[in-house]
Amino acid sequence: MHEHIVTDLRAPADRRRGDYDREEAVRVALPHLQALRNTGCRTLVEITSIHIGRDPEALRTLAERSGLNILCATGIYGAAKQRFIPGYAYQQTAEELAERYAREFREGIGDSGVKPGIIKTGVNPQTPLPEIERKLIIAAGLAHKETGLTVASHTGPGAPALEQLEILAGVGVAPNSFIWVHAQNEKDHAMHRRVARQGSWVGFDGVGPNSIGWHVECVRAMAEAGLLSRTLVSHDAGWYRPGEPGGGAYRGYTLLFSEFIPRLRDSGFSERDIERLLVVNPAAALTGSG
Repeated sequence: MHEHIVTDLRAPADRRRGDYDREEAVRVALPHLQALRNTGCRTLVEITSIHIGRDPEALRTLAERSGLNILCATGIYGAAKQRFIPGYAYQQTAEELAERYAREFREGIGDSGVKPGIIKTGVNPQTPLPEIERKLIIAAGLAHKETGLTVASHTGPGAPALEQLEILAGVGVAPNSFIWVHAQNEKDHAMHRRVARQGSWVGFDGVGPNSIGWHVECVRAMAEAGLLSRTLVSHDAGWYRPGEPGGGAYRGYTLLFSEFIPRLRDSGFSERDIERLLVVNPAAALTGSG
């Protein structure tokens, strides 16, 4: 539900025309996607936003070659101290930004013909949110109303998640159309429960070798509260990094299946629970049916 294939987190001023090789990116990423396909996974949500290296043409090629259904994103990322927010986002209204996202949904991204399957935005940890970040959330909400696409927001702590829910409610967006991304960074399970009970999705992203214990605890706490049906998990893994030799260190997407799920089974989760976590919940989150 939250992975990356090509993402460029360099400062925009450090990027150079011609320093990204799409064919190399495809060659590097493909074995990792094929390994994921071999686990039985069928769909990957590539959640890279507009101005951080999103490459829909590469995603289309990789979907064709790997046999995976790969969703891509629209939206502007406001986290990371706002350094990836483009100048036009400060000048345009939320309505104008929303129209940008909706146009990609209607017409495709650029000349690629690829249409986004989710809206990705993000905020920084502080509250109240700065005006530009509030604008990005409003824009995402308005675009959701136009397109039906779910809004996933890089958030972290619980306080900004609650504020975003208030902002979205103000423009008529239901809580089940919002994913709280990186909820694992909030250490208070009561906050996880509070957001989930409003009807939102709580995403515990970043499953990795050193975090499995904490992620299992988070999922268990949600299940014990009767909230497994509002829970999502992902690696937040990958990815090819333009400008680095060979695309840099690429982390694959199979640990969720090879180690995390067995740990859940050892903790007493049933096959039905695991199907809900990996199949039922993601489908509901993406379609707004949950």
